[in-house]
Amino acid sequence: MEMDLKTALAETIAAAAGLPAGEVLEMIETPPDPKMGDAALPCFKLAKELRKAPPVIAQELAEKIEAPDFVARAEVTGGYLNFFYDRKFYAESVLQMLGKAREDWGRSEIGAGRTVVIDYSSVNIAKPFHIGHLSSTAIGSALYKIYQHLGYNVVGVNHLGDWGTQFGKLIAAYKMWGNDDEINRDSVSAMLKLYVRFHEEAEQDESLNEQGRAWFKKIEDGDEEALRIFGWFKELTLREAKRVYELLDVQFDSFAGESFYNDKIPAVLDELREKNLLEQSEGAFVVRLDEEGLPPAIILKSDGTTLYATRDLAAAEYRKKTYDFYKNLYVVAYQQNLHFKQLFAVLKKMGHAWADGCEHVAFGMVSLEDGTMSTRKGKIVLLEDVLKKAVEKTLAVIEEKNPGLADKKKAASDIGIGAVIFSTLSQSRIKDITFSFDRVLNYDGETGPYVQYTHTRCASVLARHEDTGAQADLTVLENDDAFAVLKLLASFPQTLVAASEKNEPFYVTRYLLDLAQAFNKYYYEYRIIDDNAAQTKARVALTQAVKDTLKTGLRLLGIKAPNKM
Repeated sequence: MEMDLKTALAETIAAAAGLPAGEVLEMIETPPDPKMGDAALPCFKLAKELRKAPPVIAQELAEKIEAPDFVARAEVTGGYLNFFYDRKFYAESVLQMLGKAREDWGRSEIGAGRTVVIDYSSVNIAKPFHIGHLSSTAIGSALYKIYQHLGYNVVGVNHLGDWGTQFGKLIAAYKMWGNDDEINRDSVSAMLKLYVRFHEEAEQDESLNEQGRAWFKKIEDGDEEALRIFGWFKELTLREAKRVYELLDVQFDSFAGESFYNDKIPAVLDELREKNLLEQSEGAFVVRLDEEGLPPAIILKSDGTTLYATRDLAAAEYRKKTYDFYKNLYVVAYQQNLHFKQLFAVLKKMGHAWADGCEHVAFGMVSLEDGTMSTRKGKIVLLEDVLKKAVEKTLAVIEEKNPGLADKKKAASDIGIGAVIFSTLSQSRIKDITFSFDRVLNYDGETGPYVQYTHTRCASVLARHEDTGAQADLTVLENDDAFAVLKLLASFPQTLVAASEKNEPFYVTRYLLDLAQAFNKYYYEYRIIDDNAAQTKARVALTQAVKDTLKTGLRLLGIKAPNKM
């Protein structure tokens, strides 16, 4: 709605000034202080074109413009023309739209007919689903839901790490020391022990690495036993991963991993050769990227084996042919910045204009307060354990503060897991995260539980209200605190668009915190329910709008919105 008002305002100004409406719209801004207006036109850019001083232009426009119905007044301050909205009109418009949309607020069709492919989480077969996977999983899942809300057709891809010499090493370890009962019982944990033991033993006996390479060669050659063991490991890994995905409310449409593209690589190599892009360098085959200011992209090693880049080229071409994507997003840590720059550059050199739709959605690393992790050394923290610990700590808080709460375990799960997700998405994705349970489970800070608690506060108010059928007196929402809430509600659709344009779920978490804080300020300053039925009706409508928007925003992040906690 906020954008609609600015568009209407721009059209009015443009007609008076004899300028293109689009040009004026780009100039309109929101003043940093509400006392300076709800929208402002800086006239400095017009000075050269109109050959007048900015204050003169502002004054002439103020006298010439016939203000729209939603503008209460216009004021000139220096070189600015400030507009103040009619607050009653604004409240009526916002609440009417939200009343119709409810939890569909912000839904649009701007993405209609366009497909977005999102590659995220991408766990490794036979390796633990650890806290290092949290950012990719949470960011990718949030973007999946946001794009869907905006009308895009979304394809979630879990690009499984299921190819490489490490799997030969794991099979070699299994053949030497493995126990079927233990692996069936402990799944990835048992495989991790074998993986760690292999690397410890290989430091003393180099011949073990040869055995590992030999078993991977058997996988490549389609050996029946090697494929059977590897298929078993893959099944156990996915079963464990899917349990975590259910906890996080994460979904995928494809689990096509690296191995899926092996039979598609020859066509890519042929294409590169046909376009004279492959060059031999020290035995390997590369694509030169000197003009792009990048080191050569290695496509084939000197022994003829492929790399990540080779498989990613095949994957990108497959996704374009299969889904005809508008955007192809890779939610992968920033350590892979060079890899993706090279990948996209090679695709462009191959003549694929659609490479411009490929984007690396980079993010920072996740670590614990006591340090980083290493799979080879077995120093990892399972994501499932983190989620369980968050739920346990939340349950302890509930037992202390609200022991009579019904279905405490479900509430603890909704709050604890939601806190972990919200914390992961609570800052710009490129920043590194040091995970702290005490911080993410804080009910008073800028956290998920704080937003969820605001939602329960709204639900509590609505549960106490008895509708008398009175006509809402919207003048009661003209005060600064209510108007601040209304303006935030109106800006939610544009927040979602901005989040999609920048691939930043952080915009949504920041918005939810701002809305929760604005509503809580209003809640403490004004009684929502009192003896005046008409005023109560207006305040309750505002409360309902806040509740619906908080619930929608949380859902788009993959977080539940409990009514009691």
